[in-house]
Amino acid sequence: MNKIINQYLLFNFSKTIGNSILIFLSLGILINLFEEIEFFKSLNQPFSLPFILSLSYVPTLIVELLPFIIFLASMFYFLNIKNNKDLLSIKIFGYSNLKITFIVALFAFLFGLFILVAVNPVTSALVKYYEVEKAKHAKDVDHLISVNKNGVWIKEIDDLGYKIINAEKLEKDNLKKISVYVFNNKNKIIQRIEAEQAEIFENPWGMKEVHVYDLQNNNKFYYENYKFETNKVLEKINSLYRNLNTLSFIDLVKDYRQLNEKGYSKKLLNEQIHKFLSLPFFLFLMVILASIFTIGSAKNGQNFYYIVLSILISIVIFYFKDLSIALGQTGKISLVLSVWMPIIAVGLFCSIGVIQINEK
Repeated sequence: MNKIINQYLLFNFSKTIGNSILIFLSLGILINLFEEIEFFKSLNQPFSLPFILSLSYVPTLIVELLPFIIFLASMFYFLNIKNNKDLLSIKIFGYSNLKITFIVALFAFLFGLFILVAVNPVTSALVKYYEVEKAKHAKDVDHLISVNKNGVWIKEIDDLGYKIINAEKLEKDNLKKISVYVFNNKNKIIQRIEAEQAEIFENPWGMKEVHVYDLQNNNKFYYENYKFETNKVLEKINSLYRNLNTLSFIDLVKDYRQLNEKGYSKKLLNEQIHKFLSLPFFLFLMVILASIFTIGSAKNGQNFYYIVLSILISIVIFYFKDLSIALGQTGKISLVLSVWMPIIAVGLFCSIGVIQINEK
């Protein structure tokens, strides 16, 4: 009998989660679609492109909002089984409020692990596709920048053609072990530049120990110092290093050392890893928080009050989470602590609230 009851609880809860995610996904795609259509309206692109880009971008937002989606889904679920007397029927078979809560919360924890292992690699690939495709069509973007296991890659477009720049890694304001391939408008390579390093904080770049190969005239030159004309891209490269959404949890763990060698800050890498690791615990606690404001209430007439209160609390948690991250990024507290501090705060509140649940 316990197995049947557990299956009943989890089946209905998973269905509620699925419906909630679909609702938020649909709303997200609809809202983002208007933004993409506005972006592409003067670029003579088919409607399918904005739609595909919306489908690529929104799933990442859903993962970021997942704790709050789970919270609202749990609120609806617990209120539903309470109001239709399912909760009372289940308790006849020896299930306490606390046991029901922890069964559902454990499922949310496992769901969070599933998101990390199976869903996050897909959403990371989608958002990477989104950024690349969006950059190709942006009028004010003349750089395409990527970082992978082969180093930093930059494609810079100008009126005369384009340049492809490859560097082994970024160290502060310097690119190391640089190769530059210069193409004309006919996609023919006309020059190759090899340099040990380049200071990229200002234009032109200051290159050192440079070999320049003039492929049109078949000449070769060496310079100890060389000025390489380019647009200022340091800020663009740094913004890419700060945006870790294109890297999945598995990639971060597996390629941690390589990513650090390529220029990713250890602090940022650790922050992102702990963000991922905290997700299952966050989902677990949000289920317990929802149960405190629903099945922890003795009177059905108080449901509306607790719903409004819990939504307000979820908003407070959301902004507290942002504040905590901001404190970590400004060095007021450690980045790792800034990730876990909202979860610790919710956990302390829930540890008091479960006493109230168990007494009902």
